[in-house]
Amino acid sequence: MKIVAGNSNRPLAEAIAAYLKIPLTKANVRRFADMEIFVEILENVRGEDVFVVQSTSFPTNDHLMELLIIIDALRRASARRITAVLPYFGYARQDRKAGPRTPISAKLVANLITRAGADRVLTLDLHAGQIQGFFDIPTDNLFSAPALVRDIEQHIPLKNIAVISPDVGGVVRARAVAKRIDASLAIVDKRRERPGDSEVMNVIGDVAGKNCILVDDIVDSGGTLVNAAEALLEQGAESVYAYITHGVLSGGAVARIANSKLKELVLTDSIQPTEAVRVAANIRCISVAELIGEAIARTSEEKSVSSLFD
Repeated sequence: MKIVAGNSNRPLAEAIAAYLKIPLTKANVRRFADMEIFVEILENVRGEDVFVVQSTSFPTNDHLMELLIIIDALRRASARRITAVLPYFGYARQDRKAGPRTPISAKLVANLITRAGADRVLTLDLHAGQIQGFFDIPTDNLFSAPALVRDIEQHIPLKNIAVISPDVGGVVRARAVAKRIDASLAIVDKRRERPGDSEVMNVIGDVAGKNCILVDDIVDSGGTLVNAAEALLEQGAESVYAYITHGVLSGGAVARIANSKLKELVLTDSIQPTEAVRVAANIRCISVAELIGEAIARTSEEKSVSSLFD
């Protein structure tokens, strides 16, 4: 087995390799003067089971092209099997036609990864589970719930807890966490006027006097979380935490969250945290290296991955 890392999240790749007790495969992933991407695999990978760790996070297009070119280099170097490990799958929010004459970009990116030469895909908390069907190759969608629940149990008193879905679409994800910690479930009903903006309408469920935990897959502008926290507190919530898998945090999101009524935002390291995230007083990161590393080991050994979440 070999682990190859792109430039999107080198610390996570190193942590995964450390968990698996193997060194990262030496590779040169750099730019020419005109910013074209050049990849050279510096070790023999013929006949190897190779895992490419690369989040397609900001700058999304650069990191996606890195991934495609690394896969192509490995295919031409006669790797036996290539698995694209995508801790964060960019373009996942474009999973349907949102209006007339608009693309389904998630399907396009899935086609690109497949055509580049990937044999399998391993990803974490897809925005919508049906995106697995966009790939014509085996695709494992891991769930961060075990890591989130472990952190909740360590840092939040499990008394008067309510798990909150910030929208109707995230109910299944929130219910999975609520079931694990035996908590009640509530939903924030929101109306999105335009991409990146949301207006909280009302709270469905009893949150009075409870410590609320917002659970979602992606935080981008932070508007939904901030508005949801305010709505929950207005309904009598004692405190509001947020546990989110992918911290996209574009624009002024970090400052917005730092100045909000959220007691704490907990992210995974599926996207490499920026310096602003690292120094924010109410933002904390937990690692999913062990989860992804174990899934890689089981994939390589042809063992069950789904049993990780039983």
